[in-house]
Amino acid sequence: MAAAGPLLEARELCVRFPSGRTGPPVRAVDGVELAVQRGEILALVGETGSGKTTLARTLLGLERPSEGAVLFDGAKLGYGSGDLRAYRRRAQLILQDPTGALNPRQTVYESVAEGLRIHRTVSRKQSAGTTTTETDLVSDALAKAGLRPPENFFLSYPRELSGGQRQRVVIAGALALEPQLLIADEPVSSLDASIRGEILALLLRLRDELGLTILVVTHDLGLAWNIADRIAVMYLGRIVEAGTTEQVLLAPVHPYTQALLSVVPEIEEVEPVVLTGETPDPSRVPKGCRFHPRCQSLADGTAESAGVADRCTHEPLPVITTGDGHRAACWLSDRS
Repeated sequence: MAAAGPLLEARELCVRFPSGRTGPPVRAVDGVELAVQRGEILALVGETGSGKTTLARTLLGLERPSEGAVLFDGAKLGYGSGDLRAYRRRAQLILQDPTGALNPRQTVYESVAEGLRIHRTVSRKQSAGTTTTETDLVSDALAKAGLRPPENFFLSYPRELSGGQRQRVVIAGALALEPQLLIADEPVSSLDASIRGEILALLLRLRDELGLTILVVTHDLGLAWNIADRIAVMYLGRIVEAGTTEQVLLAPVHPYTQALLSVVPEIEEVEPVVLTGETPDPSRVPKGCRFHPRCQSLADGTAESAGVADRCTHEPLPVITTGDGHRAACWLSDRS
């Protein structure tokens, strides 16, 4: 029987960084409730500076939360070296820049085998009675990542590969450890447009064939449309809208989501929304709705007409969860 419940969860997760000797702390992640279901692809979207990457690093155990907890497979993540080592065999990160992620002095074989050696994967498998070798595992990972025949790539160096091939090597390094979870941080942003579709198709195939759970961090709603089952929209350290891909992208509720969607090139019939100003300083989160200083619905009088303008500017919204329902942290939406 399959295990019940989400594979990965964030509960009341906060990450704060000092901003100076006397200044208030930077609230990079500010009360996030997130659930990634088994076997799904969840896209975490938002502008640069919204807290997406800090949240992803915290979910991987690379940052320790100031408050709240990360749960994996129902168990709270521990931060001892043994706990994190065991967790990172099951949860792997794919970075956006494959050139920076790969050691230029290592061959493809060495790059993929590095994680196996760190985690003593071959020894553990042989102790369990298998005859698996390191070469078997490297070959299998490269093949799963679409580099076939794998032995043709063993002695290649990153400089000899295309951008798409380098990203496949990074993915193979993650797959070699047979993880349950992949967290992909802008996995195609550094690739040519002609290659992006191939990498997205690969992630979909890995989910379907291996049952992987994938969290994709991106600023690109077009990418989310092509790959995600569900979407969580992040702004200033908090998730402000969440639902299925169709719910969020075909019927966006939060004004921030509407603004992001209005500039997706593939959507021509939507009038562009120009947001005023920059994302506020996360050490000084605005009162009321954190989006209100830039909100087009407040600026054009929509919130005033609906009788919620004062709430928008003064009354904090509750933290939303990312369950199956369509939810938004907006006084206009009545879906918080």
